[in-house]
Order: sequence, then structure tokens, then C-alpha cells
Amino acid sequence: MYKHNLKQLEFVEFSLPFQGHLSRNNKWVKLAALIPWEQFEERYQKNFSKRNTGHPALSVRMALAALIIKEELGVSDRDCVEQITENPYLQYFCGLKAFITESPFDASLFVHFRKRFPADLLSQVNNAIAQKVRERQTPPDDPPPQKGGNDEGSEQQPLFKEGQLLMDATCAPADITYPTGVSPGY
Repeated sequence: MYKHNLKQLEFVEFSLPFQGHLSRNNKWVKLAALIPWEQFEERYQKNFSKRNTGHPALSVRMALAALIIKEELGVSDRDCVEQITENPYLQYFCGLKAFITESPFDASLFVHFRKRFPADLLSQVNNAIAQKVRERQTPPDDPPPQKGGNDEGSEQQPLFKEGQLLMDATCAPADITYPTGVSPGY
């Protein structure tokens, strides 16, 4: 069973104990804003039956965020859950509304997360993030005119030359012999 409860979490809604605040400049906060979570909701939902039996599944944001965190930190499933439990920025990234001190899920659920997000879906997530980054980058204004010997009417040279670079790595000092570099005269 899966209940759709995905709503983009507003940055100001996340609450910390002791009246703390999250920094908008944190990489997890910035990445959370780049991922179109709702875009992958329908495909994620197809992994579940329509019957209302069993414990409700975790949201697409929790599952996908956990996989992203695990890969970014390069940790085991258990260590990832521990990192999420200890770090409010990771909890925000996972879609929690407030800092909690207990584990949001068991490490064994990573097996199910990986089944629900096959490689092609993760590739789509990556492409969606890249597209959002491209959209946020502002195109540069007209490039400044090049200084130098260019006449007004002549064509400007491109900033980058195109071509092919050939490299040869077979050069070696002649005084070193193979394999040890030691000859009988030394």
C-alpha cells in the first residue's frame, strides 16, 4: 500500500530542537531544491498494490533521498541510516518535517529501495537534476570584444581550438635498462 503524501517541503517549515535553523547554503538543502521529487512519484507508486493492507510504504522522497545519500557518502546501508539519524540536513533532504532522534527506517529497507529504483529510473533522476541546474544557470551576456590585432570587419577567432591531440607515452630515458634499471657495471 502506498499513500501519496508528497508535498514539496518548504525550507522554513523544518524545525530543529532548541530553536535552531538550517542554513540555505548547505549542499543537501540546495540539492533538495533541485530534485523534482513529484516527477518520480507515479513510477514509484507502481511498485505497490492498490489494496490497503500492511504498513504504508515510505515516500518516494525518503526512498530516493536515502539512495542518493548512501551513494554520495559512500557508506553501508546501516551507516547511511545512522548518518540520517544524526544529521538534521540529511533528515530535511529525506523530507522529514522536524529533526527526530530515532531512525526513520530500518537499514534492511535499502534492499526494497534498490528494487523500486532501477538503473534507468536513477538515470532519469540524474538527468532531471542536470536539467534543473542548466535552467538555473543564466546565459552569459554578449562576450566582450577581443583585444588585439583584429580588424572591425574580420571574423573573431574562437576561444577554443578544435582538433585532435596525439600523445605518445613510449618515450623513456635511455640510461634506464629494463626491468630493474641496474646494469652489471654499477
